Amino acid sequence: DDDSSMEELSIAIPRVLPELQRSWEFESAVRRVVDLCREGAALRRQLEQVRDAAMPNYAASLHTTTEAIRQAETVAAEERRRLGLGHAPIGNLASIINAEGVWAAAVELPDNFSGLFLNHSAVGLAILVNGSHSQVRRRFSYAHEYAHALFDREEVISATRRINSSTLVERRANAFSAAFLLPAEGVHEQLLLHNKGQPSRLTQTIFDVANNTMSDTEIRPPSGSQTITFQDVALIAKHFWVSYEAAAWRLRSLNRVSQQEVQTLVSQKETGNQYLKLLKYTGLIEEGCINENECEQELRGELVSLAIEAYRREEISIDRLREIASNLDLSGSEILKLARMIRPEAIR
Repeated sequence: DDDSSMEELSIAIPRVLPELQRSWEFESAVRRVVDLCREGAALRRQLEQVRDAAMPNYAASLHTTTEAIRQAETVAAEERRRLGLGHAPIGNLASIINAEGVWAAAVELPDNFSGLFLNHSAVGLAILVNGSHSQVRRRFSYAHEYAHALFDREEVISATRRINSSTLVERRANAFSAAFLLPAEGVHEQLLLHNKGQPSRLTQTIFDVANNTMSDTEIRPPSGSQTITFQDVALIAKHFWVSYEAAAWRLRSLNRVSQQEVQTLVSQKETGNQYLKLLKYTGLIEEGCINENECEQELRGELVSLAIEAYRREEISIDRLREIASNLDLSGSEILKLARMIRPEAIR
């Protein structure tokens, strides 16, 4: 049952994440969010809204880095198509993940952790990212852990941390994150918008209708005009809301810059970030969530929606509604006021 499976999870978490046992603060933060996911999973079952099975499972064996990258690029493009994202920037990534039936929240974790993926009967699928990291890094981590939900769902708990970053599974998740947040066509569009990324020589064919002939004209862009600079990288980072470094390395993976060029661009990270600060895009640089509400915004929103709907259908009592509000640090009277507007016949 749910209690016994939750007990199994309480054993599995410290086994996979022994670091949490050394810090009451970190362990408490993780367990709080896991408990909220469990609460939400129970409400979904009551409302018959279990959606985990609807999300595609792209599980595939891995043998080489090339294979990992190919799988990541293919699935990232397919997920963008399936979700109707085209090649535009992704807005609220946590909201998109949550809509797929996967709990998503930021939580305080040790700095060497980027995120966690959980798949357990008591909570369903859940993604936790490090709330102390910058917003753009959390977005990359959300996409990274979403890759684990798509490729590696057989794992009960998997942790993304520095010590395992070189494994094929983690490399695939990193490649997916880059391709998902920075789609190739979208990056190409941005380069064209900045008049960059064109060949050093262009051949234009002109059809002469009077003589029924064609002629070729060679066009050479001004010398140096196609060089991709730190400013171009910063603007691409701003457009897709990713870090400067993520944008630079994505340009390299798309063969838009050479290895030597990307090393130069990455070395200019501070200059690129100063440029973003000048343009007031400080959210691309600042560290950490503003507050707990921001970190748990999508999770809390989904739980409130489920709780009010369960109350409307008389699946839960007023006392249970108040308990859920208390667990979310929300005003019981306020949530009850909203619930009564949906179910006005309720009394007490």
